[in-house]
Amino acid sequence: MSKIFTNFAPDFVPKRFFAEKTSEKQVMKKNTFLHRIDKDLVNNMPIVAFEGETFVINLPEQVADAVAYLNSQKMVGVDTETRPSFVKGQHYPVALVQIATEERCYLFQLNRIGMPEELAAFFANPKVCKIGLAFKDDLNALRRRRNFEPKNCIDVQRMVGQYGILDLGLQKIFAICFGKKISKSQQLTNWENIELTPEQARYASTDAWATLLIYKELKATQPLSQRVAERLKREMLLEQQMHQQEVLAARKAAEEQAANSNLQEAQEPVHSV
Repeated sequence: MSKIFTNFAPDFVPKRFFAEKTSEKQVMKKNTFLHRIDKDLVNNMPIVAFEGETFVINLPEQVADAVAYLNSQKMVGVDTETRPSFVKGQHYPVALVQIATEERCYLFQLNRIGMPEELAAFFANPKVCKIGLAFKDDLNALRRRRNFEPKNCIDVQRMVGQYGILDLGLQKIFAICFGKKISKSQQLTNWENIELTPEQARYASTDAWATLLIYKELKATQPLSQRVAERLKREMLLEQQMHQQEVLAARKAAEEQAANSNLQEAQEPVHSV
């Protein structure tokens, strides 16, 4: 088992995340989340990354101990990585699944060990809550390697609307929740590398850890009323429809202009020399 980082620094993690062990009832935070956040604002935020222990699992004999630890947890964050394709119609199987607690993250290199039976059983374990983002896609990709029946899997992308958050990307949701930025610089790197780079390991661990923190932050915050949440959703859909109509109108105008220009050129007389 390859250990990448060992300097767990919980300074950034909100203290109430550790209060569950001592407090029977926590006071819900007032909901002050932005509905949307501008990309430029996110880019100017301080960068934060997972600083706990990261273990790379790339040998079959390493799997049992890693999964045993994960099965002992109440809740974990999950994400996957796949080699990017730059050719239309070309797809690759999921190469990596990362599973994180607040202190530790395991990176399973599926391109080297396949989808172990123990790991598939973990995703079917109803006693451990698995948190993901756009989780259905990740689970389907994992099930193509080895079929299993997912249990106790929660998608934060399906939750954020209840809190008035309309952005759906991990980086923007994290920025809305915490006012900090997580880097996406390694997203399009080759996840089928035999050895992950330290930058890839940090990136992958951060995504799984961030998903877990987002879920806990949402659960500690007052959701909007159903009426308000539905109104915001309707407004978002209307905004999307209007944007699509503007794009289509601009495209049609450009096509008509090009057609008129071609017609004009065709009608111009040809002068012989």
